[in-house]
Amino acid sequence: MDRITQAAREKLERESALVTFPDGTMSHSAGNGELWTKLPQMTLDRKRVAQRRIVTIDRTDKATFTFDILRTKILKIMRQNNWTSIAITSPTQGCGKTLVSINLAFSFANLKDCRTVLVDLDLRRPQVGNVLGAEKIYSMERFLKGEAAIEESLLRCGENIAVGTNSHPVSYAAELLQGPNTAPILTNLKEKLKPDILLFDLPPMLANDDVIAFLPNVDCVILVVAAETSTLGEVDVCERSLAQETNVLGVVLNKCEHGPEKYGY
Repeated sequence: MDRITQAAREKLERESALVTFPDGTMSHSAGNGELWTKLPQMTLDRKRVAQRRIVTIDRTDKATFTFDILRTKILKIMRQNNWTSIAITSPTQGCGKTLVSINLAFSFANLKDCRTVLVDLDLRRPQVGNVLGAEKIYSMERFLKGEAAIEESLLRCGENIAVGTNSHPVSYAAELLQGPNTAPILTNLKEKLKPDILLFDLPPMLANDDVIAFLPNVDCVILVVAAETSTLGEVDVCERSLAQETNVLGVVLNKCEHGPEKYGY
């Protein structure tokens, strides 16, 4: 093969590995290759995540089974409707939505046929990377603007789960979430990684308009409320607003001191 032909082929390969978005920016992809295996690997500090109440990784805490039950109920509905993407939000701060998001993501990933991706889109107050103790935390802002590739934005935890962390707060979060690049970038993410479940940890609903701005990009949503903290009025307002934008899977009651009766298990 002469030099001109070789140069032309290399140029074509470079251009085919770019995804162009409405504003003209481009994002690198892995073409037809298996991008999943190229994601950087993250090693979890098991002691740290256990202290932060992430129980579905080592599965030694009895609370694991609560998340497994929730996982199975959700997965049944998702598969019946051919859905893949779930947003998780709460009425206000402190309800535990990030804890639920992470535990639910690892519960999904414990199913060998369920490739799972968790993305931190609580852009004003990102917590996922910190909770997991990630050594490298990427910028979700750069990813959503098309300035960073998928493999420069997500980390893989084992074989079946990838996590998109966020390194710093974003001032214009709502504008970014409903910007022209967001939908095609997320479509590209689905096409390249082919997740069975794609979870988005969103900010509290009543704090700003970020959730409403992003909901058109997901199939359904879960509302996490805190016992003795969230009011019925807050839950009602959030449910009504969410139902106008997407499919509401249900409400998760967190921080409840009264558990179900024991059945000998």
